Amino acid sequence: MAEEIVPLELNLVHYSNPVLVKEREEKLPKIKLDGRDEDKIKECDEILNCILPPKEWEENGKRWRQKVSNQPATRMDVIKLTEMLDMNLQHLQARETGICPIRRALYSQCFDEIIRQVTINCAERGLLLLKVRDELNMTMDAYKTLYESSIAFGIRKSLFAEHNKLDMQDRLTELEADKQKLKDDLATAIAKYEMAQRQATEKQIAEQQRHNEAIHVLKRSNQQLKAQLEGIIAPKK
Repeated sequence: MAEEIVPLELNLVHYSNPVLVKEREEKLPKIKLDGRDEDKIKECDEILNCILPPKEWEENGKRWRQKVSNQPATRMDVIKLTEMLDMNLQHLQARETGICPIRRALYSQCFDEIIRQVTINCAERGLLLLKVRDELNMTMDAYKTLYESSIAFGIRKSLFAEHNKLDMQDRLTELEADKQKLKDDLATAIAKYEMAQRQATEKQIAEQQRHNEAIHVLKRSNQQLKAQLEGIIAPKK
């Protein structure tokens, strides 16, 4: 994964010179961890090849192989590794914070080189560092899977929310239409009520006028009858 992001020429792991692979060359011997092999150098090479497998490629019809170096690292090699790490981080414009595949690849290569250096001096310590590296990579892969799943979940929730938003907008439009219809119905009812009230008032006024006229007629008739009655009764006195 790191080699797909960072070019091979920027690999921080120290490799030996490439060698030509013979046509009938046997496969690399399997690693022996029981400590019974008397050749410590060979055992160290096997461990290194297990931790950091050799690179193989074809060029001009020939097959080449390049193994990690089994030469112990000096203090200057460590200083040079630090300088190369800082230089490549700056050259490749790796981000200082957050998720950065370039920074992770370079630090992963630096860790592999440290494992190589430690394994040459103490194979058991190198294997322990290998376990630490594998655990870190597994944890990073788990975080990556969790991050990708959370992104997918966020996208689904966003699409669901967008869909709900459209439904809510349609529902809001319907409610606005219903609200406007209710306003129109209310305005019509108020107009009918005012008209009915005005008609009732006019009818009441008209009835009151007819009633007053009827009373006036009755009063005038009463006065006439009273005058006639008085005219009839007066001569007898």
